[in-house]
Amino acid sequence: MRKYTIIGTGGTGGAIGSYLAKAGKDVTFIARGNNLNAMMEKGLRVIRPADEFVIDPVKATTLEEYQGKADVIFVCVKGYSLEAIIPGLRRISDSKTIIIPILNIFGTGGDMQKHFPDTLVTDGCIYVAAQIKEPGCIQMNGDILRVIFGVRDKSDYREELKEIETDLRESGIEGTLSDNIARDALLKFSYVSPQGACGLYYGVSAGEIQKPGEIRECFAGLIREIDTLAKAMDIHFEEDIVRRNLAILDSLSPSATTSLQRDVAAGKDSEIDGLIYEVVRLADRYGVDVPIYRKIAATLSK
Repeated sequence: MRKYTIIGTGGTGGAIGSYLAKAGKDVTFIARGNNLNAMMEKGLRVIRPADEFVIDPVKATTLEEYQGKADVIFVCVKGYSLEAIIPGLRRISDSKTIIIPILNIFGTGGDMQKHFPDTLVTDGCIYVAAQIKEPGCIQMNGDILRVIFGVRDKSDYREELKEIETDLRESGIEGTLSDNIARDALLKFSYVSPQGACGLYYGVSAGEIQKPGEIRECFAGLIREIDTLAKAMDIHFEEDIVRRNLAILDSLSPSATTSLQRDVAAGKDSEIDGLIYEVVRLADRYGVDVPIYRKIAATLSK
């Protein structure tokens, strides 16, 4: 049986891993602290809108104590934690391992691949509304659970990728092996980055962005700038991403905020560099004008 390892048992990793484990797949969760202790004592509880389930017993350990090599590793940590886990990832992977990063930050897979010359690192993204409710408990706030992954270069394709897609679907996850992962990952980024940037700049929740006016126009303008940047990168979306992302935003609870906003408000490390400042760096690289991103980045960096 294929050995799945989930690094980061938060909302993202907890959702993916719990569905795989519930379906009988071989899953090991990498966690730490109170979350790990609670999982070992009571299992991993997943609360969904209509029901809940518990994975118990659960295979869980720290990255340092993990033994052997993984077949597939889903990396579900925040971008600022990646550097710290690279040595551990090297230890538990080999040339047969497939690493699938599931992060908000565009281009993560390509950056990680530089550290793993003999291991395939794909790109990936997820659509899910989930978070840790308490140690050992994942709260899912919607029914959507969609994982998209794929190789940047078609020459890197392996048949095992199709098998992973099948495993995901057998587990109740809408798994998609993308034939254009750069487009699909940037499509996801075109929503999370503008919402995080707009919400953080104005200090507002989704409700204020849902109202007609300056804040909503800022959100739409940020999306347009991502679209312009995408074209410069020779990435072409198959839909109107402004309309798409406004519809997603309008479906949210008015009180919803992004993890970027919550982390900054709590004085924690955040993904502000990868979600906002990196857009400005990419714009400079491709010769694209992104005045709204540039204004927000300048203000937030003070």
